[in-house]
Amino acid sequence: MGSVQIVATVLAAAITAVAVGLAVRAVLKMVAVIRLGQPAPERLADKGARTRTMLVETAGHTRMLKWSVVGAAHWFVMVGFIVLSLLVLEAYFEVVSSTGELPIIGHWTVFGLATEIIGVLGLLGILVLMAIRLRNRPNRPGGRSRFTGSTMWQGYFVEWVVLLVLIFGFVIRGFKVSTDHFEYPVWATPFSHALGNALPAWESGVSVAALIKIVISMTWLIVISLNVTMGVAWHRFLAFFNIFFKREPAKAAGSGLGALRPMTSNGKPLDFEEADPEKDQFGVAQVEQFTWKGLLDFSTCTECGRCQSQCPAWNTGKPLSPKLLVLSLRDHAYAKAPYLLAGGGKDLTGEEKATAAQLAHVDVLALAEADKPLIGTAESGGVIDPDVLWSCTTCGACVEQCPVDIEHVDHIVDMRRYQVLIESNFPSEAGVMLRNLENKGNPWGAPQSTREDWTKGLDFEVPRVGEVDDFEYLFWVGCAGAFEDRAKKTTRAVATLLNEAGVSFAILGEGETCSGDPARRIGNEFVFQMLAQQNVETLNEAFEGREKSKRKIVATCPHCFNTLGNEYDQLGGEFEVVHHTQLLAHLVATGRLTPVQPVDGGVTYHDPCYLGRHNRVFAAPREVLGSALGEAEITEMPRNSERSFCCGAGGARMWMEEKIGKRINVERVEEAMATGAKTVAVGCPFCSTMLSDGVNGKGAGEQVEVIDVASVLLRSVKPEQAQGDKEAEPVAG
Repeated sequence: MGSVQIVATVLAAAITAVAVGLAVRAVLKMVAVIRLGQPAPERLADKGARTRTMLVETAGHTRMLKWSVVGAAHWFVMVGFIVLSLLVLEAYFEVVSSTGELPIIGHWTVFGLATEIIGVLGLLGILVLMAIRLRNRPNRPGGRSRFTGSTMWQGYFVEWVVLLVLIFGFVIRGFKVSTDHFEYPVWATPFSHALGNALPAWESGVSVAALIKIVISMTWLIVISLNVTMGVAWHRFLAFFNIFFKREPAKAAGSGLGALRPMTSNGKPLDFEEADPEKDQFGVAQVEQFTWKGLLDFSTCTECGRCQSQCPAWNTGKPLSPKLLVLSLRDHAYAKAPYLLAGGGKDLTGEEKATAAQLAHVDVLALAEADKPLIGTAESGGVIDPDVLWSCTTCGACVEQCPVDIEHVDHIVDMRRYQVLIESNFPSEAGVMLRNLENKGNPWGAPQSTREDWTKGLDFEVPRVGEVDDFEYLFWVGCAGAFEDRAKKTTRAVATLLNEAGVSFAILGEGETCSGDPARRIGNEFVFQMLAQQNVETLNEAFEGREKSKRKIVATCPHCFNTLGNEYDQLGGEFEVVHHTQLLAHLVATGRLTPVQPVDGGVTYHDPCYLGRHNRVFAAPREVLGSALGEAEITEMPRNSERSFCCGAGGARMWMEEKIGKRINVERVEEAMATGAKTVAVGCPFCSTMLSDGVNGKGAGEQVEVIDVASVLLRSVKPEQAQGDKEAEPVAG
């Protein structure tokens, strides 16, 4: 060992010792912070399914590859980081000797070939990612960037480290080639050989290059260890855990979609009949009241901004960015952590839990952070502004796009729950909706006695549960379908088509009440459970004696469809729920409904968030429309299917004024009108209202019609009757 090797070995050992020591300290700190969260015992179940899902999502990059170029480049960089970590380890042998290599596998040709390929593709991948970051930099001319609000120096730093580590990996090999210490053949390592032919035969070159590679790698480790909130770096370790602990590991898409996470206290679902606000946690008022999985979510955020780029609120000038919300919660949690880890914190009555002695040595900045309200304006020092909290439509675009399975919607609703149930602090106009739900059983406050008025004028009898001996489907009409003029057209169309197809169905009539979706999404879990328990009791009675497979419900509202099918089982109601487009698609496919007259003028389809993204029903509405269009094709909007743009009504936003930025429904209507289609087909009464209002607001009501998929099919199956209904039914303004 020469003098160069001795010096290089000492320096490599010294910087590695410092880096490893700091990394251990950082990991212990992160674990301590995450453990501050509330229990989430359900995250520990189904370990087999969790392991399979984690391996598929990471090794297969199934979520990243939704963004094909970025996903492919990131896959090569990820694989390069994992596999080429062996070459960083090998660098420690190469520092000592220019002939050094990994024991056992270091001389295998297959190892040389694999690392050569991965190294070259990793280089190309990181260059692509660097170009994308530069092209989408926040200060670029024109438009908002998905990186707006991200800590850009951290992203640049990580990318340059990856690039330099890969480059010096090849430099080491090049010096081995130039000094004739390289065992791999040219066919297996052509790039290394080509580089080696251009380098001088410097015997110490291998050790020096290996030292530089180690210094770069350990500098990276030191920097991220000193910045525990550096998600752009830490996600490469935390993502495996965050995906493993996702809410529903067997779910095909984002596990935070569909049903909301139940309201819990100390890890157990909250029972409102026994709950006590002084003993039980009602929503989230302090960052440590999120579950430990929530704190892991915040720590794992990569700051990639995919959620931000798809968020309808962000895209229309609202203050909500799912990414920035998560980053704010992350930074707050870690800034507050010294106070919490010292024993500090408020109990449920607002009293300080720590003694003065415990807090005596806590940093003043941590104490100041602890005084910040979780929800509050900038003037009050709030972590999350109320306008941010109430801008969310719960459309799920953020959850759908997140490559590491962060469950944004659950966290937002948890914060809303505390604001509504404890603080009674929510947009005033939503109060009317909540009072109507409590007093009238529907958000419009319509008399319950008018729930069956939509049946008037039909040329067949609509049977009620209890009046018929048997039925195949219970037709859940929903509040919009019973009371709102546009939605009543859909209800009549569905009933007519079911009758035409000979489907045996019945309705609850006045026995039906609101599913509770708007109450739950705004955060009023109490009203939701009150309505849901009433409905579950009614439905269980209607299906008495039937097994689950024969407890079939068809719903026209995706919000009811989602609530009945995904959330009522939390309260003892297990039913087979289908959306009306799914049933109609089946009836057309089996020949029980036959379109006879193609609908002309061009049709575009708007995917409702709670039908498509939340429940993965994309094909059925298109199949129905395809049958009604004949040889013509649906004209798709640029944002469709899982990337469909929200109408703006979800998350109880239907009953809240949109006062900031551009109206979401107008943004979507402009996209629909740009297709040139004369008909905008929808599968949701909320979407129908919002898009109709948007079309009328653009002054295009005479040129563009917004109607439900069922009405489109009815016009094709029974054109004369559909035309009669069109003329008879007034359109609400």
